[in-house]
Amino acid sequence: MRLLLDLGNTRLKWALQAQPDGWLARGAVDWQEDLATTLTSAWTGLPRPEQVIAASVVDAAREARVAAIAERLFARTPTWLRTPAHACGVRNAYAEPQRLGVDRFLAMVAAHADGRAPCVLAGVGTALTLDALAADGRHLGGLIAPGPRLMQQSLLDATARVRPERPGEIVELADNTADAVASGCWQAAAALVERFATRSAVRLGAMPALILGGGDAAPLLP
Repeated sequence: MRLLLDLGNTRLKWALQAQPDGWLARGAVDWQEDLATTLTSAWTGLPRPEQVIAASVVDAAREARVAAIAERLFARTPTWLRTPAHACGVRNAYAEPQRLGVDRFLAMVAAHADGRAPCVLAGVGTALTLDALAADGRHLGGLIAPGPRLMQQSLLDATARVRPERPGEIVELADNTADAVASGCWQAAAALVERFATRSAVRLGAMPALILGGGDAAPLLP
């Protein structure tokens, strides 16, 4: 039994895995919440895992907070996954492999193991990450851009008169500021994903499968 932790920019996601394809419990906590209280409430009463395995894109201080909670509740020290040059059939394109987010590398490992390559992987969260993965497991590289919600917040922070009075809807042609801001940012993200997939097809040798992941992936679906 393993407790799997995904420390993202906005939230910590966790799942208790009983078997390779069996899940006993799962959840998420926002970093702005009281982490110790929320995780203690969620994890108290769970079976003690044999391992705690964590992937992180956050700072060492937050990693230490999570590790302390896991050690207190389960007497287990997390194993922190770090990005390698190559593993599980996937070869990292970065000259400095550790600078590629471990979440991006693990997504490529999963896609390769599932036989989905050649593919483009889009991680849609605080950041929008894009990676091209060849059929033989070669990572060809990728892009990083602001995620749709961060785009919207950046626009509001940098302007004086763009002040929507409500959350916007995603539409093709907006007739008000709220919908225009939301639609512009979400459609910009979708357009970048589509352009990256089209341009990557040349180097991948075929039109790639598109794999969307992340907390904000659903609105980008056709």
